[in-house]
Amino acid sequence: MMTDADYYALFEAYAQGELAGPARANLEARLAADPALSLRYADFTELTGTLRAYGQHQQARQQLRTLHTAMLAAEAPEEITTKTPLTHTVNPMLRISRTERRLRDFWNGHRATVGVAASVAVMAVFATLLGLDIYRNSKVQPSLYGYTVLRREMDKLKRNQRALSTIITQGPPAAPAVNTGKFSGTGFALTSEGYIVTSYHVIQGADSMLIEGRDRQRYHAEPVYSDVKHDLAILRITDKKFTGFGRLPYAIKSGQADLGERVFTLGYPREEVVYGEGSLSARSGFEGDTAFYQVSIPVNPGNSGGPLLDERGNLIGVVSGRQNDAQSAAFATKSSYLVRLVDSLDAAKPEAPYHLPRFGHLAGSGRPQQLKKLQDYVFVVKVFE
Repeated sequence: MMTDADYYALFEAYAQGELAGPARANLEARLAADPALSLRYADFTELTGTLRAYGQHQQARQQLRTLHTAMLAAEAPEEITTKTPLTHTVNPMLRISRTERRLRDFWNGHRATVGVAASVAVMAVFATLLGLDIYRNSKVQPSLYGYTVLRREMDKLKRNQRALSTIITQGPPAAPAVNTGKFSGTGFALTSEGYIVTSYHVIQGADSMLIEGRDRQRYHAEPVYSDVKHDLAILRITDKKFTGFGRLPYAIKSGQADLGERVFTLGYPREEVVYGEGSLSARSGFEGDTAFYQVSIPVNPGNSGGPLLDERGNLIGVVSGRQNDAQSAAFATKSSYLVRLVDSLDAAKPEAPYHLPRFGHLAGSGRPQQLKKLQDYVFVVKVFE
């Protein structure tokens, strides 16, 4: 059995391009087929990226220290303290050369400019580190250039602004404000036992999560498994008061949907549930990714993790993101990949299988009737950090 050290050595050789052709192809096939191995590789990539960024940060700090020491030495070498030991003796009667005098004159005349340049260098270092941190926190495979994941992150800023305005006009509250979440998305019931599906990027970095339905019923939830590559996450309701959803009204389609099919979504881009409809415009997603559908439905931040359903009310996908330059081009992970993920989890832990809904009872109903039944199984996923 391979240890963590063995896996890390294998991943390092793969990242450095040192694996031979057959070994490299074999590893790539395993990464595509094994969610656990794919998650292990994602952890390795994040760890090495963090260490590399830290090393660059330390190197930049050392360069700044060296530059600062050189500036002090040029300005007043006779005032260097014992904290900076001398490497040679200095004759106090030694005459200053013409070159050194010019350097001193330049320093005295451009001290402010050099100080600004040093400040700019420091700002550049921190900007680089901030960019690396943002990249690491938003590192979801579908989040490529030209593609926007639909995570609603402005809510907290708006709430804080309202709270500040209230404090200014009415004074501080008697009790400390409750953290209402940094951002939110949408989720929906996967099984009647309390498992929820949402997008991975919705819960990424979360310390805790709250599931809220249309009747304001609220449940605490915890992540069970995440599929970073296909932007999927499975949550489980942990509240003891939860007794189950009952029979789910929709079936989860394990096959492919057809081009041109009429489809619709339910989600929470705002505080109330929002309905959208359109058609399946492509059987592949952004840049031809075959794990996703493209649909002609306008979606907004907060729609992430919502269900994509066909005319008969069958689940065919999980809303993930949209194309930057086309408001009506949205993308959804295919439900076949969700079924495949659940099957792999069942195989790994057969004593606690997932009971997916195989038969729906929405076919033949009008759209308003379908929506009334569906709303009880679609939730706001509020994330706390």
